[in-house]
Amino acid sequence: MIPVAAPQVVLRPMGECDVDAVRALDALVQPTPWSETFLRDQLADAKTRTLLVAEGADGAPVGHAALMVVADEGHVTSIAVDPTHQRRGIGACLLAGLCRDARARGLSSMTLEVRTSNAAAISLYRRFGFAPAGVRPAYYTDADGTTTDALVMWIHDVDDPAFDEQFEKDQS
Repeated sequence: MIPVAAPQVVLRPMGECDVDAVRALDALVQPTPWSETFLRDQLADAKTRTLLVAEGADGAPVGHAALMVVADEGHVTSIAVDPTHQRRGIGACLLAGLCRDARARGLSSMTLEVRTSNAAAISLYRRFGFAPAGVRPAYYTDADGTTTDALVMWIHDVDDPAFDEQFEKDQS
């Protein structure tokens, strides 16, 4: 079961006009935020990238998420929520949006890496059915040179209709 709250946000594709706001949001939550060039390159590759923005009631981005397609797999490359809006179901809403996109693309599985210290994110991913598959030592390197291990998580059978039905039921 994938319990997903119905937060007061609208999910939409990220556009060029969102780059500055997304970078500002990343600076609040990521030790090493994505660069402007990297974000723009991601936006330019719609064939293998999905970038979503969660827009708050005032129209400003309060979260964003990204998926990279590699063969028949989806790699969740980012989910970030403004700290003042965390714990309201926005991360779950963003992840559900990426799962819908993966299903629409006909992908069979999804993977991601998450800091081993990020218990809240690991809990969210487990609720969606992602399971630990290994650890990448010193995967993350912060600006100060500190390294952190990443937990690698996978979910298979994304192309099974039961997967889609499961999280869609919880969205209503």
